[in-house]
Amino acid sequence: MNKAFVKESDQDDDDEAAALALAIPAGSKNYIRPEGYQRIKEELLQLIDVDRPEVVRIVHWAASNGDRSENGDYIYGKRRLREIDRRIRFLTKRMDSAFIVDPSAHYGSDQVFFGATVTYSNQDGEERTITIVGIDELDPLNGKISWVAPVARALTKAREGDTITFQAPHGVEELDILEVRYPAPVAE
Repeated sequence: MNKAFVKESDQDDDDEAAALALAIPAGSKNYIRPEGYQRIKEELLQLIDVDRPEVVRIVHWAASNGDRSENGDYIYGKRRLREIDRRIRFLTKRMDSAFIVDPSAHYGSDQVFFGATVTYSNQDGEERTITIVGIDELDPLNGKISWVAPVARALTKAREGDTITFQAPHGVEELDILEVRYPAPVAE
């Protein structure tokens, strides 16, 4: 197979970085909770200490088998190695730009800030509980929404008992804030 058809460009890294840079509003910091930062750090160490050395070992073994042009282990291994290296660069950049915010600093507060777990109801009376987290911690299926999401921005600085309005995709929506919680500080 001609290498022109399988060559990956260096622009892939730039595309990924540009797409993620758009997720953070200009002039803003990459806010993240301590547990989110720790998760990124653990993934990075897993890639560096376990995954990458294993793939390097496989590629080395596959290369020693001779003809590399039709060697699936070699071709897949090299591709996987590029993916791992790209992810390592991405995680390193995210950790370098991270601004760690401990939500427990607001423990006992009834005002919504980064890291708050907020229970609210809409005009139909449906209750929903969300936690406002960093872009790298996003998990909407488990109620973790980014601080740049429209509903999170609308809730920020509001207090328990307030009613806020925000522009939802289907129109203007009113939300009643029922409860605001923060994790308790960890005693050291």
